[in-house]
Amino acid sequence: MNYRRLFTMLLSVITIAVCAETKKDSVWITNGYAGLKLTQVSFTNWATGGDNAFAFDLQGTYQADYKHNKHIWQNRIELSYGLNKTKSEITKKTSDKIYLNSNYGYEIYKNLYLSALLNLQSQFTRGYDYGVNPDVYVSQFMAPGYLMTGIGFTWIPNKFFTAVLSPAAWRGTFVLNDRLSDEGAYGVKSGKRLLSEFGANLKLEGRYEFLKNMTLYSRLDLYSDYLRKPQNVDINWEVQINMVINKWFSTTLTTNMVYDDDVKITLSDGRKVKRVQFKELLGVGLQFNF
Repeated sequence: MNYRRLFTMLLSVITIAVCAETKKDSVWITNGYAGLKLTQVSFTNWATGGDNAFAFDLQGTYQADYKHNKHIWQNRIELSYGLNKTKSEITKKTSDKIYLNSNYGYEIYKNLYLSALLNLQSQFTRGYDYGVNPDVYVSQFMAPGYLMTGIGFTWIPNKFFTAVLSPAAWRGTFVLNDRLSDEGAYGVKSGKRLLSEFGANLKLEGRYEFLKNMTLYSRLDLYSDYLRKPQNVDINWEVQINMVINKWFSTTLTTNMVYDDDVKITLSDGRKVKRVQFKELLGVGLQFNF
């Protein structure tokens, strides 16, 4: 494990929390949270069996939106990292995410903006497919890394919903690791470190507080490459439900469904095929809201 990157992630989440203390003004709307979920179980002479285990998941999210006259500037950062350790098995990673998004817009009609988007996604440390070969890593920081920039239109009909259509969007998939690059992982050609695509991207984002202490956040990204199989649309859909128990504790349910036409999943028999990817995380723990 790269402890330097883990320390960086911890420091980043702390920085997110510190941002909450920054004085707000009328043109900025900010919100976010930093949370820590812990799980621990221990067995001693337990007749029915069991395995000692410890797990943690650290998450941080911060949203800062600027609006003044005809200008908007929306910024969002999401960080997460989680590990699970049982006595009989190696430490396994359960979550790892770096998500940065920035969108600037200039109003050309009521609630409609001419906009430019910048997005970066990656992870902190190496990832392993424990079901196929737990000793060989299949990902690491910026392998893959996704960078997208695009121009188009942003529609904000109310405070709950935002739609960003970028009909001119460049997306780069980076694989900055020699072995993974040589294997042609994540759609890059063997020996290359970048897969470059040009197409259209649609981002639908909603945030709704449907109970006093319960918030739903949903983000759907659809991307079509104009130059290669435009009918095969890449999908990334994330849903998060957060329920605040009290000032310090909360329950969070996160789901993430991904389909990337350039990514093949290795099956237990060694075959590599395209598949819908799905991840779910449910946790209860400390949370600081701001």
